[in-house]
Amino acid sequence: MDSFFVSTGIVALAEIGDKTQLLSFVLAAKYRKPLPIILGILVATLINHAFAGLIGTWITELLSPVALRWVIGLLFLAMAVWVLIPDRFEVKDARLVSLGVFGTALIAFFFAEMGDKTQVATVMLTAHFHAFILVVLGTTLGMMLANVPVVFLGDKLAHRLPMRAVHVVAALAFAVLGILALI
Repeated sequence: MDSFFVSTGIVALAEIGDKTQLLSFVLAAKYRKPLPIILGILVATLINHAFAGLIGTWITELLSPVALRWVIGLLFLAMAVWVLIPDRFEVKDARLVSLGVFGTALIAFFFAEMGDKTQVATVMLTAHFHAFILVVLGTTLGMMLANVPVVFLGDKLAHRLPMRAVHVVAALAFAVLGILALI
C-alpha cells in the first residue's frame, strides 16, 4: 500500500501549478460543466498513466536490479529539479475542435500529459515499487486530487496556494525518493 500512498502524494504535489492543472481551469471556465470535464480528466489520466506504468514495468525487466536502482535514484533526483521549473501554458494550447465537453477534456488532457512530469513520475514509481496497479491508481488519484478542486473552484483556489512552497515540498519528496533508491 506504500506504493499507492506515495504515488498519490507525489503526483498530487507535482501537479499543483502544472500545465494540466491550468488546463483544468481553462476547461472549467470555458464549458462550466464540471462532471464531463472531471470524467474526461479521469479517463485520460487512467489511459496515460497505465501506458506510463507499462513502460515502468518494462524497464524493470530490461535492467538489472543494480542498474535499475541507479537509474531510478538519479531520475528521482532529476525530477526534484524539474518540479522546481514552472510549466508554461497558453490558452491557445487548449484550443481543440469541439468534441463535446467530455471528448475535449479527454483529448486535451491525454495530450497535455504526454511527457509531462506526472507521466514520467508514474514510469519511475512503477519501476521503483514494482506495483503497476497500485501506482497507476495512486497517480491517477493524485491527478484527481489536484485537478478536481480547480474544476470547481478555479481562480479562487489558485491565488491562495503558495505555489513556490508546494513545488519545494514536491521537489524534496522526489529528492528523498531518489536518495532512498540510491541507498
